Amino acid sequence: MDQDRLQLQRLELKYLISEDRALAIRDFVRSYLELDEYSVDKPNYSYRIHSLYLDSDDMLTYWETINGVKNRFKLRLRYYDDRPDSPVFFEIKRRMNDAILKQRGGVRRPAVDWLLAGHMPEPEHLLSPDNARQLVALQRFSHLMLSIRASPKAHVTYFREAWVSTHDNSIRVTMDRNVYCSPEFTASLRTDLQSPVKPFGNKVILELKFTARFPNWFREMIETFDLVRGAAAKYADGVAMLGVDMFMRRRNQNVQGEGESSAAAITSWTRRRGLV
Repeated sequence: MDQDRLQLQRLELKYLISEDRALAIRDFVRSYLELDEYSVDKPNYSYRIHSLYLDSDDMLTYWETINGVKNRFKLRLRYYDDRPDSPVFFEIKRRMNDAILKQRGGVRRPAVDWLLAGHMPEPEHLLSPDNARQLVALQRFSHLMLSIRASPKAHVTYFREAWVSTHDNSIRVTMDRNVYCSPEFTASLRTDLQSPVKPFGNKVILELKFTARFPNWFREMIETFDLVRGAAAKYADGVAMLGVDMFMRRRNQNVQGEGESSAAAITSWTRRRGLV
């Protein structure tokens, strides 16, 4: 899982759908796209993704998502298993109005603690020591992390089914299932979860991602399956369901009266899901 097929800048549309509809959409999509190489030969065409999200102690990136701030970012470590020789990707996900911009740099696992301590990466830490783009991404990650004093907050994991355009990476369709979120205040990068919640239940998160013109067949698919665009922020929705107070307790105990109670956060979450 070390090949980088990241779309650096894209537009994306999200939909929460049933499993039955997901299977029908799979049959539709396979006429236009091919399976991502990591989905081939996997049960249900899906592979496991793990993300460790970092945030400030006042949960800045969480609140910006909840409040719908147009220009915002998230910091996360992405990994795919707990083997000591597997890579870890430091990722910045930015939203600039409707566009999604991503940067990421891959490192060897022993370098994670060094980087989270605020040090700059050394050449031996990188998966590709001569990859200037990934080095810049790691430096940028470190700058943002230090600027908000971010630290590990939550572990999010799910199974991803991914379809990609046959000639390039300009179009991707992904379906994420069994999304779980649990508190995680260390960088152990484990694959098990402690006291997880399932913020989307048995719903499937369908994402349509494209870097150029909106494909005509996307429009046909949306109309055919009566898709209604919605929000599905795995980290923010998971934290809201767990109760944001759990994460904000790590702040300076002298700071009082800021933020929103966990009950209000869950109300925000249910409204965004259309449950109230």
